[in-house]
Amino acid sequence: MVLGIGIDIIEIERIKKSIDKFGNAFLKKIYTKTELDYSLSRKNKYQHLAARFAAKEAIYKALSNDTNTAYSWQDVEIYNELNGLPKVKFYGTLKDYLNHGKELKISMSHSENYVTCVAILSKSK
Repeated sequence: MVLGIGIDIIEIERIKKSIDKFGNAFLKKIYTKTELDYSLSRKNKYQHLAARFAAKEAIYKALSNDTNTAYSWQDVEIYNELNGLPKVKFYGTLKDYLNHGKELKISMSHSENYVTCVAILSKSK
């Protein structure tokens, strides 16, 4: 049973401009150390940072139908499994959220200028 769906699309250039304008303050507000280590090591770092931003937005939208819990940007971490599949890890007030019979799946995609992500929250079997 689907509990929530979220989608987001963002211009990669928008993330680049935010980083250029706000620097480390922006990076440290939005991203976890793991996300920064991964994204900043990539050739297209802005694309990877934008993908994680879009994922966090999509996840927020999917969760908003199911929880009123307040959480920060860094309570949601996007990482990749060895096969490249994007996964989500929760911290802080969301740490145990998925341990209560819920499952969250995300899918990210990008073009030269845009990144998009969809998040689906469902009851686990």
